[in-house]
Amino acid sequence: MTIALVTGATQGLGLALVEGLAARLGPEDTVYLTGRDIDRVTAAVATIPAGGARVRAELLDVGSPGAIEKLAHELKERHGGVDIVFGNAVMRVGPDDDPRAIVDTYTEVNNFGTTRLLRAFAPLLRDDGRLLVVASSFGTLQYLAPALHRHFTNLADLDDVDREVAAWRDLVKDGTARATAWPGFVNIPSKIGQVAAVRTLAARRRTEDVARGIVLAAVCPGMMNTPTSALWWDVSTAPTPAEAAVPLLDLALEPADPDHYGQLIRYGKVLPWV
Repeated sequence: MTIALVTGATQGLGLALVEGLAARLGPEDTVYLTGRDIDRVTAAVATIPAGGARVRAELLDVGSPGAIEKLAHELKERHGGVDIVFGNAVMRVGPDDDPRAIVDTYTEVNNFGTTRLLRAFAPLLRDDGRLLVVASSFGTLQYLAPALHRHFTNLADLDDVDREVAAWRDLVKDGTARATAWPGFVNIPSKIGQVAAVRTLAARRRTEDVARGIVLAAVCPGMMNTPTSALWWDVSTAPTPAEAAVPLLDLALEPADPDHYGQLIRYGKVLPWV
């Protein structure tokens, strides 16, 4: 029996990942569709076509301290472990948003939600498991001034990652980030922080995980045709979320490639960190 979980799954890519998992898995398997609004979660579950894996609704606000740990404990009690986890929950930001006003909630969901997910669910992965954090090609150091690379490299643990993200968040909040080399687009440091979290945890777990067929990685779905992306770019010819989900589902369900471990993967290929 395969147990899968997708966060931020009531729409867009998250919903497409649930649909794809449900279609590719069997009736003995379970896919948990999660989100922070139970009405939207329940409505999203109702849209999944019949057949394939069972899809269950679960309330999960990754920005709420303790919520991820609580759900991880419940799934361990129910199933003994998990096989596939997609960390897809995200707070989106628009061109008109004031970074100083939104950065607290933004990092709480996107960054601290990611490190909470990694802490809670990595220990629950069964052999051949997958823990995949949906990030972006913006999450590579080429988008950050070289003088800032030290903030996200050679970190000892996830607590270090959280401290670096919190320090950057505070610079954004008080307005001093604008006077430094930090990018004005908050998505870039945030995505780099997500990938750094994956890389940091992977460095500690690599030997045992690779031996057990586990893949811990960040994934980039590429540009998608979604309303949020359309606020920033012309996405009229970009893939739909369902199309963008295919290579991510392949990574989750096909045999493990050890070269993918701890990396940022786009369309099945490793994106260089530096």
